[in-house]
Amino acid sequence: MRTRPFKQVDVFTGERYRGNPLAVVLDASDLSDDAMQRFAHWTNLSETVFLLPPTMAGADYRVRIFTPGAELGFAGHPTLGACHAWLAAGGRPRGTGVVVQQCEIGLVNIRPSETKDALAFEAPPLQRRAPSPSLLARVAGALGLKASQIVAAQCLDNGTPWLGLLLDGAHTVMALTPDHRTLKELGQKIGVAALIEQDAAPALIGRSNREARAFRRSAPAAPDAQLEVRAFAASVGVEEDPVTGSFNASLAQWLIAEGHLPERYVAAQGQCLGRAGRVQVERDAEGRVWIGGQSVTCIDGSVTL
Repeated sequence: MRTRPFKQVDVFTGERYRGNPLAVVLDASDLSDDAMQRFAHWTNLSETVFLLPPTMAGADYRVRIFTPGAELGFAGHPTLGACHAWLAAGGRPRGTGVVVQQCEIGLVNIRPSETKDALAFEAPPLQRRAPSPSLLARVAGALGLKASQIVAAQCLDNGTPWLGLLLDGAHTVMALTPDHRTLKELGQKIGVAALIEQDAAPALIGRSNREARAFRRSAPAAPDAQLEVRAFAASVGVEEDPVTGSFNASLAQWLIAEGHLPERYVAAQGQCLGRAGRVQVERDAEGRVWIGGQSVTCIDGSVTL
């Protein structure tokens, strides 16, 4: 074991302790797979990343990404958080304006975003298909959903597979109390989302003024966002992820392509966990989807590994 530089970063937030925390080991040279997995299990964060010298041409650095229970080929908040930590530690990209990260699925481009202290990654290519009716029924049962509450569903894979569900309203998303044990047994990560602006007006129809005021007070508090998101990943040791870049990336590629959302929007995630994550989404003129957000360093020091 030896002392290694370490940071803990909060991602998809400009306010410390309101986003998704990420542990970053800035020098993982000579660490074994078992040592990385053991440390990721110990941190008990949704992801822990380990930085290494690149092995692919054009990459600025290499990252390996672990949940408490498994290694991932790609993940979004670790991508932004690792890049933030690498730059803060003095890393400089070989090219102009773009950092190139190597991960298990290949190279990922990361660029500065319009917001202060924000970065955005280019969403990897997406594969998607309709889920089987039996899987959808089992997942709906584990989430406590009626079939009528599911507007659309897709199996999404951009290096991290998700079953994505578009639900009938943000209140449905916020009210979910999943059976995490059943979801773990299914071995399936589940992401749910709903358009926020569709929620309030229909739900107020027929209510008294008193009921309407109470309803508004209980409404999801994300006036700056167009989408409410939650993500459940008990299959990899994380019951609910605070803010999820990989799912938001595949979700954006799907929902923009299907016309459910505009080419620029903001997603809110984490409220049920006491967080206030914000994910900035943009599809550019070339059809590339960029997923952005702010990051802040919370812990800066060293770790013995």
